[in-house]
Amino acid sequence: MKIAVDAMGGDYAPAAVVEGVAKAIPGLDANVVVVLIGDEQVVRPMIQKYDIPDGVVEIVHASQVIEMGEHPTKALAHKPDSSISVGFKLLKDEAVDIFCSAGNTGAMTVGSLFSIKAISGLLRPAIAGIVPQIDGSQSIMLDIGANADCKPETLAQFGEIGSIYYQYTYNVERPRVALMNIGEEEQKGSLLTQAAYVLLRENKRINFIGNIEGKDFFTNKADVIVTDGFTGNILYKLGESLYPISKARGFKDSFIDQTNYEAIGGSPVLGVNGNVMIAHGMSSPLAICNMINLAVRQVKAGAYRHIVKALA
Repeated sequence: MKIAVDAMGGDYAPAAVVEGVAKAIPGLDANVVVVLIGDEQVVRPMIQKYDIPDGVVEIVHASQVIEMGEHPTKALAHKPDSSISVGFKLLKDEAVDIFCSAGNTGAMTVGSLFSIKAISGLLRPAIAGIVPQIDGSQSIMLDIGANADCKPETLAQFGEIGSIYYQYTYNVERPRVALMNIGEEEQKGSLLTQAAYVLLRENKRINFIGNIEGKDFFTNKADVIVTDGFTGNILYKLGESLYPISKARGFKDSFIDQTNYEAIGGSPVLGVNGNVMIAHGMSSPLAICNMINLAVRQVKAGAYRHIVKALA
């Protein structure tokens, strides 16, 4: 198994990325190789600093970097040898099993569509956020930012691809799928959520349990939470704010610790023909380490192949 990681992506790259890889390596299976993509002259001395064993890490040279503030489409076109461009080429050529980056989120999303492309029959790929629950379990929510505006049919597909991902990644046969809304009643919400409710309810391939509200976000009422990227991004970042606020006020709690972005590490892009994972721009070594662990789990699950079959 080869896990490709953008060594140049993130606010603290490449130092934090290489350190995160070094943290992850002791816990990885013997067949896992981490492929670091970036400026070899910069990355190799860092690998040597951590005394990483031979054969566990490979370096693929990339001479360019797409910066955080760059326009995604223009940057990908003008920087074909960027670490993100090279990473997607490796993924498209099946030289690696997953590509992960804490770099420009827009470039990662656009790169997914331009290289490995959306799964046939899918309206829009989505970014899925992993949401910790107060009982220690995890739910996923999609979308968390790739699609600020959605049609009812798009939300309905989010429910289906999210259900498939959760089924194979978390080994739950019939994941509970819920629609985030302003009330539990069927007739509640905007025109978008009312129409999406009907489509989700009529889809017999998913276990749709109806609407949930914001108060249910952390209470394990659903395994898959469906919403548009605008609402999802706000909810997700609100959840992430709990940890730094609690830390600043001297409050310690095991659940709050799980809302720390470092504890999750990454968010999968669902609905494309391959495994892609996006990490927080300010990812620390711990976040990179956990992103790699999540990436290994995602590759083992092979959920995207099941999504391809379902939408065929």
